Amino acid sequence: MAPHIVVVGGGFAGFHAARRLVRMSRGRARITLLNPTDYFLYLPLLPEVAAGVLEPRRVTVSLPASLPGVQVVLGEAEHVDPERAEVRYHDADGRVERLGYDRVVLAAGSVNKLLPIPGLAEHAHGFRGVPEALYLRDHLIRQVELAAAADDPQERAARLTFVVVGAGYTGTEVAAHCQLAVSDLLSHQPALAGAQVRWLLLDTAPRVLPELSPRLSRTADRVLRERGVEVLTGCSVAEALADRVRLTDGRVLPTRTLIWCVGVRPDPLVEDLGLRTERGRLVVDEYLTVPGYPDVFACGDAAAVPDLTRPGMLTPMTAQHAVRQGVLAAHNVAASFGIGRRKRYKHRDLGFLVDLGGADAAADPLRVPLSGLPAKVVTRAYHLISLPGNRTRVLADWALDAVSGRPAVGLGLVPGADVPLDAATPEQVSVPS
Repeated sequence: MAPHIVVVGGGFAGFHAARRLVRMSRGRARITLLNPTDYFLYLPLLPEVAAGVLEPRRVTVSLPASLPGVQVVLGEAEHVDPERAEVRYHDADGRVERLGYDRVVLAAGSVNKLLPIPGLAEHAHGFRGVPEALYLRDHLIRQVELAAAADDPQERAARLTFVVVGAGYTGTEVAAHCQLAVSDLLSHQPALAGAQVRWLLLDTAPRVLPELSPRLSRTADRVLRERGVEVLTGCSVAEALADRVRLTDGRVLPTRTLIWCVGVRPDPLVEDLGLRTERGRLVVDEYLTVPGYPDVFACGDAAAVPDLTRPGMLTPMTAQHAVRQGVLAAHNVAASFGIGRRKRYKHRDLGFLVDLGGADAAADPLRVPLSGLPAKVVTRAYHLISLPGNRTRVLADWALDAVSGRPAVGLGLVPGADVPLDAATPEQVSVPS
């Protein structure tokens, strides 16, 4: 009987694991992908959805269409039992179901990382999925429109103050893209001519993009400051309220917008396993196998993968590693039932790309530092190559954005209550075309 392989999670690691398994097994295995949505989300382009550059369907790639030969099961994994070789999950209707397996690949990904800050969960919004991007787009439009209608100068100032917490990859791109989006929105509001708009990017780290090279950090910092973004390092939020935030340096900022991009933590499924973890991630060996469980593989943000290029360290939680780990996990799963030989995971970072909106970007492909238009060209080319679908539509949206304005219409599809910081997931809303 053909072995049954269950891949838990359809993000970068899970998607590429399932795709490679189909190609390698050639019908010799039955492959099931368990995921809350029927699409793969290309997260790096999500800030462009919030900014109105891309339509939301552009960054979502159909799993059934792009993974022929894989059975896609819609559901949220609740528990994996290695002893019974079983995955328990809630299906799309909320019913508890089970999947038996011969091999399982755990690629559940990550969720927003919360900190015990008063008012944070109630008044901040994260940025991990399409619903949050759609909500943020509507929210920015709404704040500009309400500011234009406000008679109270203090209310107007608060509505035109936007606070992004976390100057890592996501927070920096969100601040950069959304600052340009708000500038475009202001051009449709004569009542706000000359109004002061404040964007603040906060991080406790000493510099923007602390995980990347100092050169990329300096480029991003310069671009943001030239646009008027206030970059506050060594600083964060101490308390969040509905109409203001208090910073750790004691300052109080009246604002109606708090965007939380501090970081991520492994999906709670990892902790529920009861297996050994490191920094919250499931411990695996260099073959991406869980010690003591040769039929259990893990990759991506959920796995503590040893970095063989830096002894004693773990590979960082990046899409670049998740893709390659997913491919290698598939290779080693296939090797476990006689197709090829298993390999160790060893990969050096090939550089990073940061899209700063407009004609600005920062990149160091193969450690060659780039900025401005050359970096923008490389960044967009990389995303087009990496995107497993919708390339023509993405190109069309980019072209339209270059020659015409962005629609300044809030559709109100995602109320704030539907994207709480501690539980927002991409399956909570239907995505419009």
